[in-house]
This record gives sequence, C-alpha cells and structure tokens, in this order.
Amino acid sequence: MRLQCEVEVVSRLLPTCGLRGRGRGTRALLSLGRPPGRARGGGGGVYLMVCTARDRVGARYKVQENVERFFTRFVEEGKATVRLREPAVDVCLSKANASNLKNFLSAVRLAHQGTDIGALPLSTLVPAKNSEVEKPKTKMIITSRRDYPLTKNFPYSLEHLQASYCKLARIDMRVLCLKKLRKLDLSHNHIKQLPATIGDLICLQELNLHDNHLESFSGALCNSTLQKSLQFLDLSQNKIKALPIQFCQLRELVNLKLDDNELIRLPFKIGQLGHLRFLSAARNKLPFLPSDFRKLCLENLDLFGNPFEQPNPLVPNIQLKIPLTLLECAARATKNYRIPYGCHLLPSHLCEDLEVAKTCQCGSACLSSFIQITVTMNLHHVAHTVVLVDNMGGTEAPIICYFCSLDCYSQFLDRYLQSNG
Repeated sequence: MRLQCEVEVVSRLLPTCGLRGRGRGTRALLSLGRPPGRARGGGGGVYLMVCTARDRVGARYKVQENVERFFTRFVEEGKATVRLREPAVDVCLSKANASNLKNFLSAVRLAHQGTDIGALPLSTLVPAKNSEVEKPKTKMIITSRRDYPLTKNFPYSLEHLQASYCKLARIDMRVLCLKKLRKLDLSHNHIKQLPATIGDLICLQELNLHDNHLESFSGALCNSTLQKSLQFLDLSQNKIKALPIQFCQLRELVNLKLDDNELIRLPFKIGQLGHLRFLSAARNKLPFLPSDFRKLCLENLDLFGNPFEQPNPLVPNIQLKIPLTLLECAARATKNYRIPYGCHLLPSHLCEDLEVAKTCQCGSACLSSFIQITVTMNLHHVAHTVVLVDNMGGTEAPIICYFCSLDCYSQFLDRYLQSNG
C-alpha cells in the first residue's frame, strides 16, 4: 500500500538538545510492505518506508508493536501523525487525500497489532521513482503554438494555466478536467464559444479571455459554480454585443474587463455585483447606463470612448398603460411586498419578467408600464477613480431612470426644473 503526501519526520529527542524541527513537510511517498524477497506470513517483516526526492531509497521503520500512538484529529483535512517507539520519531503527514489517508492508517494499525497480515495490501519496498516524489506542478505557461502539448495530458495538480498565442479555436477538453485550477489565461487565441463545462472548475477564481473571437457569454456559466468562485473576468477585445441577464449572478466578481467589444448595453441588474471594485468597459457602443448602475461602489471605473447620448429628461419614453393590467398589478404587488415566488409556483417566463422588474424613483416596482428618461450622473458618485469618458475631460454619463406613474414623473420634473431654473 502506498500514499503520496507531505511528510516531516521529527525526532522527539531534539528538544533535549535545544533543537526543534523545521515544521514543514516534504513531498514523499509512503509505502507499507516488505523488502524484496521477504516471505509472507507473520508481522515482524512489515515496514513503513518514507521516500523523498533527496532519499529515493527511503528510510524504513518497523511497524509491528512499534507504534506508540496515532494522532488522527485532523484526518478529514488530510493530516495525521504516527508516533513510533523506536526510533523515537513522529511521522507527520499532511496534504494527503483524506480517503486514502484513512485506508493507509487502517493498514498501519493492523500491521502494528500483528493481526490479519495476510489480508493487508502490502507493497514491495523498492526505491521511489522521481515522478512519485517530485513536487506536483502547479503552474504552466505556454506562449506559442509549438509548445502546446498535443499528446501529453496537463498535470492534474495545475492551479495556474496560461495558454496564449496558441491559435486555439476552442477550449481543450483536457483543460476542463483540471479541478484544482484557480487561474486560467486563454488570451490571444481564436476562441468563439465557451463550453458550459467551464462551470465545473469549482476552484476557478481568474478567467482571462482577452483578445479572442467571443460573440456571447453563456447564461449557463453564470448559473454554475462560478457564482461562488470567480473574482476576475477579462472579456476585453472580443465581439460581445450583450451579456445575459444571469450575468449578475457572478456576485463574487471583483474585477471585470469588457473593453473593446460591441456592447450596446450593460447587464440590467449590474448593481447586484456587490463585490465589484474595478470595472472597465471602454470603447464599446454604450448609449447610456442601466438604472442599477448607481448601486455600484467602485474603486476604479473606465468608460472612455462610448457614444453616450445627450440626456433630455423633458422628452420621456412613455410606456404607461392606464388602467394597469391585472398582470402589472400582480407583478408590482409581488415585488413591492416581497412575496416569494419561483418556477414551482409561476411559469418560468413570468419569473424571468419579475427578475428584470424596474424600480421607480419612489422605490416601487414596475414591469411593463412605466415612464423612462435619461439623466446625467457624475461617475464619481459610484467610483473613487474615474477615467475621463471623452477627450473633453468629462466624468458624466447618461443613466436611465424609471417612473411607475405620472405623479412620480411630475414630482421629478418639478425638482429638475427648479434646480435648472
């Protein structure tokens, strides 16, 4: 039986000499078994062997009636300690697979007791291979097509993978098997579509897709485990025209780059991105900002080079339906009184409509009956540092406002005319 983990062998005699251990483990291969040629039967010939990169031959420790104690309080975290009587050392194990560690300790315990030895999955104690004791590779950077691995798999231990300038037309399925991946950089390629299985990378915190051929960002990705992990997303220099409504489910986002796309609007509920601190959407086709934009609290904002419209609150877009339809009344009541709803209670299309309900300046909700205008907002209200929106030195941009009734719009208009009169 073998176990790969990090090991530190600490002598309990060190304190008597005024010394102490390093407190840091080394990548190792633990084997429980017999030396080559040793006959089976009995427990006296069972040894625990620890092989490291510096000592691939390994150090052997007798097991039968030689274990003083097992420390397994943190075994679920992949940690345990085996205390031996002779020599007086503690074999400290860490960063092990919890299930494999339990099985290994169970076998060591049986070998120590000298029972059921014939049933134990013992290994032949031979020197470890380099690949078995070398530190797992966690970072790989590929910056040319000729360096891209075609016949070899990526190391499953990878946490950071960069594959840029490789002319990739799609994301390699082998990449989607790297469950420990935290940072994925696929910039400067030819990727046109993202597979929904990217959402299975449960540890992914940074995703860089700068300079590709993307035309959309899947709503399925927004509903995946990326909701809880993704903090950095770079979609700049693609061909994206709009982001899905579900995009704002990525609520752990801190840094979002959307520069040099073809965006005609930002996500309707962008204010739900409560952790967002850095937003850049320069050189797109944005005519105005969504009303939810005012809820953001940013450190840095860049909206340079967008064809923002000149706002005119005196020319409203009136979509009021008087009297209100039964659907409108029910929808407003559901949102205003925070009545729970879901697909198990309402048809899915009604749930989707409620998710994009608009909010009046008075705080009330409205669905399809409203008055819409654009007003000017100083971007310093939502960001500490603002990149100028044009070459004239401006830091203002038009933002949409909604009103649920003529009364609300009239009150706004009175205040607007007084302040500008």
